[in-house]
Amino acid sequence: MEELQDFLKEKKYKKIKFTVLKTQHLLIKAKINGVNGTFILDTGASNSCVGFEGISKFQLFAENSETKAAGAGATGMETQVSKSNILQMSRWKTKSLMVIIFDMSHVNEALNSYKTKAVDGIIGADVLLQGKAIIDYSNHYLYLK
Repeated sequence: MEELQDFLKEKKYKKIKFTVLKTQHLLIKAKINGVNGTFILDTGASNSCVGFEGISKFQLFAENSETKAAGAGATGMETQVSKSNILQMSRWKTKSLMVIIFDMSHVNEALNSYKTKAVDGIIGADVLLQGKAIIDYSNHYLYLK
């Protein structure tokens, strides 16, 4: 039987390594606009996000948004949006990333309580759907096309 990674390589998928934190979150490294960051890979998050401090770090052009963010125990949070950003994970790349910007302090406080380092943001279902994602949990790889 053909290995999954060989099959997906033939189908032009890119292999991206992730690690599993003590909290069972999936941690993935990515670049936004050429700047390195660490992100939680979250299939339940509808959009990819960064904290407000990511505006300067990732050189985002932020616009006010009417949308309120909810998730991870918090609701009704003010947001901003930044469109047409470049996201790169390993050899996979998109030039059309829309990033939701909101206060991620509650996420990082939760990680800190488990003695886990803070993250810059979340890679959500928007990217996973765009890249036709396949997640190999047992080998800790994300595949995107």
